Amino acid sequence: MQLTSSIISVLLDTRAEPCTKMPSTRKMAETLDISRLTVTIVYNELVSQGYLDPLPRSGFVVSEKIPHRRIDTIKIDRDVHPVDWAEALPNDLTKRRQIEKPRNWRHMKYPFIYGQIDPKLFDHNAWRDCARRALGARDFAELAGDQFGQDDPVLIDYIRKNTLPRRGIRAAEDEVLITLGGQNAIWLCIALLSQRPIKAATEDPGFPDFSAALRQFNIPTSFTSGDEHGLLPESVPSDTDIIFTTPSHSIPSGITMSRDRREALLRKADKDNFLILEDDYEYEMSFLEKPSPSLKSMDASGRVIYVGSFSKSLFPGLRIGYMVAHRDFIRQARALRAMILRHPPVHMQRVTGYFLALGHYDAHIVRVRSALKERREILVDALKNTDFTIKGAARHGGSSLWVQNEFGIDSKELLDRLVERSVYAEPGHWFFEKPTSPCSFMRLGYSSIRPELIREGVQILQEELVALNKTHGNRKAMNIGAWRRQLS
Repeated sequence: MQLTSSIISVLLDTRAEPCTKMPSTRKMAETLDISRLTVTIVYNELVSQGYLDPLPRSGFVVSEKIPHRRIDTIKIDRDVHPVDWAEALPNDLTKRRQIEKPRNWRHMKYPFIYGQIDPKLFDHNAWRDCARRALGARDFAELAGDQFGQDDPVLIDYIRKNTLPRRGIRAAEDEVLITLGGQNAIWLCIALLSQRPIKAATEDPGFPDFSAALRQFNIPTSFTSGDEHGLLPESVPSDTDIIFTTPSHSIPSGITMSRDRREALLRKADKDNFLILEDDYEYEMSFLEKPSPSLKSMDASGRVIYVGSFSKSLFPGLRIGYMVAHRDFIRQARALRAMILRHPPVHMQRVTGYFLALGHYDAHIVRVRSALKERREILVDALKNTDFTIKGAARHGGSSLWVQNEFGIDSKELLDRLVERSVYAEPGHWFFEKPTSPCSFMRLGYSSIRPELIREGVQILQEELVALNKTHGNRKAMNIGAWRRQLS
C-alpha cells in the first residue's frame, strides 16, 4: 500500500512522460530491500489503476492515460493584495469558551478525561461484521443512492422501537431525524427557531456549546441556576422562548433533576409558552438505578425537543445522533439539514443500525455499565482521604464526578502542573459563563482510565494540590514580609 501510493505520487509530482520505462521488478526490489513478488504485485495493481502499461518481455512503462494528471499552476503578473482575514472574520470562533482535549491524551498514564471510550470494552469483531454486512451487494444499491433527505430505515426502526421506549417516548417515523451527533441537532434547532427574534436560557454551569451556538446566532441568552435537585424552574425568565437543559445528567455536575422539578419546568413552559431542548446524552450509563423519566416522556404539549446520541454509549467518533420532536418541527429540520449536508452518511447509519438490531449494542452496554460501576466505586473511595470534595454526581451512574478542592486552588493552575506527571482532567472554568477566579472545580472522568491506575492518579492529584497550596502559602508569607520591610 505504501509503495503503491509512493509511486503514484512520484508519477504525478514529476509529471513523468508517457512511455517512460519503470525500473525492473528485480532492481526496484533490490533498491528498496523488499520482496520482488511485492514489487510485481504493486506494478500489476498500478496497471489495473491506469498508471502503468505492461510491455511484453520489456517490463512496465508509464501509461499514456494516467488518471488525475496534475496541471501546471497558472501564474499571472498582477498586484497582490492578501485578504485580511481578521477583518473578514471578526468573530474568532477559535477563542470561544469550549471543552478542549489534548490530542495526546491516550499516551497519558492517568487520563481522567470525560466522554472517551476504553477500546478494550468494545466488540471490534461484531462491529466489523456489521460493516461487512452493510457493504454487501444486497445493501449496496440501497445505500449508494441519494436518499433525498431520508434516513436509514434500519436505524430509525431500532431507535423508535427500542431506544426511545427505554426513555418512555413513543414516536412515529416522521418524528425522528438522524443527525451528526447531538451538537448537530442543537445547531439545527437553533437555526430553525432563530428565523424570528427569540430569547433563550441555559444552565450555568452548563454545556458551553449551548451558549456558543446561541451567541453565533446573536440570540439573547440568560443563565439559570440550580441546586442539588437540578435546575430551578423559577430561575427561567418568563420571556424565554426556549431553554437548553441536560436534566438526566447535568453538565458538568452530573446532578439529576428531580421529578418534581421536571414537572414544575413543564408547567412553567406551558404557562410562559416556551420550548425545551432536552439533551439526554448519557442515560444508557445507568448502573446504580434506573434513569429518571425523560422530560419528553412527560410532555403532553409537544414542547420538548429531545436530543440523543450514541457518542457516549458507543464511541464519540461515530457522530450519530437523533432528534425527536413534533412532526411539523422535524419536517422543517429535515429540509434544513438537506440544505447543509443532505443527510448523514447512510452507510454509517446502516452499520450502526445492524450493531443495534443484532443485539451487539445491548451486550456492549452491559459491559460498559459493569466497568463504569467498578471504576466509580474506586474513584469515590480514593477521594475520601484527600482534599477534594465531590460536589456533583449522577444519581443513576454516569461516567464522571464534579469535584472541588478545599484549598480554593485554581483547577487550571493545578492541572497545568499535572501534565508533567501524565495526569489529565478537565478544569471547571470551561463550564461557567463567568467563572470565578480562582475556579476550584474540575471534572474527573473515569470511562477511559484503567481501574488499577485510578488510586495512583488520585494520589498524584492530592500531592500536587498540597504542594501548590504550600507554594501559595509561602508566596503570601513573602508578600507580608516585604510589606513589613517597607514599613520599617
